[in-house]
Amino acid sequence: MSAQPQEFTPEGPLPEKNLRAIRRALVVPQDRDGFDAGLDVVLAEVRASLDLGRLSEFIHTWWLIACDSIKDPQGRRDLYERSARVQEMADAGKPIPRGDKSWRQLLMERGVER
Repeated sequence: MSAQPQEFTPEGPLPEKNLRAIRRALVVPQDRDGFDAGLDVVLAEVRASLDLGRLSEFIHTWWLIACDSIKDPQGRRDLYERSARVQEMADAGKPIPRGDKSWRQLLMERGVER
């Protein structure tokens, strides 16, 4: 199973596919924090294994997030706000409400095929 590429029309140019450009494109503090923490982990893994494949995967994943950040910065902020609310509910032992639509329905609406 592989994801099919989707047409991407950002408002600005896509970041280059390098660590500095990717980090610069991350507009949400939580994304930058996650990038920094993940980079520390992946660099330690690369040092231990001497395999750059994991670093390439990290760069690609964060490049996609950076593209999303450029395309929809408010959507990234909303994602973290919703996540924090759900975590608070879970921490309080409250039931977490389910959405009206399944992931499959949401992806189909966006034209993403499996």
